[in-house]
Amino acid sequence: MMSDRRLRDLRGSVRPSRPAAKITFPCDYPIKVVGDAADDFAATVCQVVVRHDATFDASSLEVVDSRNGRFQSVRLTLRATGEAQLKALFAELKATGRVHMVV
Repeated sequence: MMSDRRLRDLRGSVRPSRPAAKITFPCDYPIKVVGDAADDFAATVCQVVVRHDATFDASSLEVVDSRNGRFQSVRLTLRATGEAQLKALFAELKATGRVHMVV
């Protein structure tokens, strides 16, 4: 069993987390969208992204299947103009009901 002194020492050595870096807008912003694998998943993601970035080039889209083929990740880079745009994009992607995660 550890003594109280040793527990205190461990707690004292934990570093506080650094604040997240600020993003300077406008910028190219890479995201990965993960959802259930389907023939039209990438097209669905693309349709949503175009509504939030009219300059989006769908030819840069990269689709990666999971090892077992159950999930797909769609990787893309869009032109981000601000935090409100990104929040709206993430909300609309999740609202499709097909997206499990946006990173």
